[in-house]
Amino acid sequence: MLQYRIEVFGIEDGFQGLVENRVRPLTFRDVSGILTRGGTILGSNNRCNPSRYCTAMDADGTPVFTDVTPACLQTVRDNRLDALIVIGGDGTMACAAPLVEAGVNVIGIPKTIDNDLFGTEIAFGFLTAVATATEALDRLHSTADSHHRVMVCEVMGRNAGWIALTAGVASGSDMILIPEIPFDSDAIGSYITKRMESGPGFAIVVIAEGARQRGGSQVISRIDPTSPDPIRLGGIGQQVADMIARQTKAEVRTTVLGHILRGGMPIAADRILATHFGYHAVSILMGGASGRLVVRDNNMFSDVDLLISAGRQRLVPLNHALITAARAIGTSFGDGVAHERGESGPSTVV
Repeated sequence: MLQYRIEVFGIEDGFQGLVENRVRPLTFRDVSGILTRGGTILGSNNRCNPSRYCTAMDADGTPVFTDVTPACLQTVRDNRLDALIVIGGDGTMACAAPLVEAGVNVIGIPKTIDNDLFGTEIAFGFLTAVATATEALDRLHSTADSHHRVMVCEVMGRNAGWIALTAGVASGSDMILIPEIPFDSDAIGSYITKRMESGPGFAIVVIAEGARQRGGSQVISRIDPTSPDPIRLGGIGQQVADMIARQTKAEVRTTVLGHILRGGMPIAADRILATHFGYHAVSILMGGASGRLVVRDNNMFSDVDLLISAGRQRLVPLNHALITAARAIGTSFGDGVAHERGESGPSTVV
């Protein structure tokens, strides 16, 4: 902000740039117009955790990890940085925690499409991802209706179902499968059969990549042992589609949105949210704050201890109002709870 006359530096490729001392000044010309752009002008890296940094591979392919936090601290000293503003999700805040404990002043800003950062009700990037997923589900609706098919759409979110839940409700999806509510194959088969035979003759199923069957495990597409978060989820959408095809007479198709959700121009709500977060981050920094994460809670902007958030995930509560509302209008969560299509008992008309 202009009134503080702050000299701003950009660190390239996240913590990788901090390890390798890749720091450069940022001017107004560098940042002009970035509000309308997706992504980042500095680059990003989700594989670099300074406290557990892969420096080599053993002969058998096992990664060798080293704590390179001292290199990060040296970069801070070399560039005479008074504070770091880190922008990201739970992985970013977990990586920043050792720096906070080492005495570096770190201010965190929530940015993750998964919306799973503990301590804040929302992170910027999430609403744009939801808008993208909703549009995709709307388009699948046309094909499903025309061809009398079941369309299964897998979306990102890791261990949290925020994208699937929100986009599912916004698009009027018939079934929403999220990690927080393990699904039952018989309940899914029964619901789809009823909808295809005595309902509109098509169905839209949105499923979070971390969803799992009751008593089962998440579907892992691959493991990257060199990454701070080695598990890469993916494939549950096709598994559920195959299950539906076996249990019903329906024709089933699968769509995986994947990284489509991470790209593109941010919607207006995300631009406003990012501006609020950025303003609050600089304001508390110049007010003397240290080791804080800016958050929004009950639609009010504030800040919490960054260390409280590090290493924790914000999952969808089972009593969340959006789940209750979705069940009330007949949406299935694949768990057999009887609130579907008038099965919840007597109703009151108002």
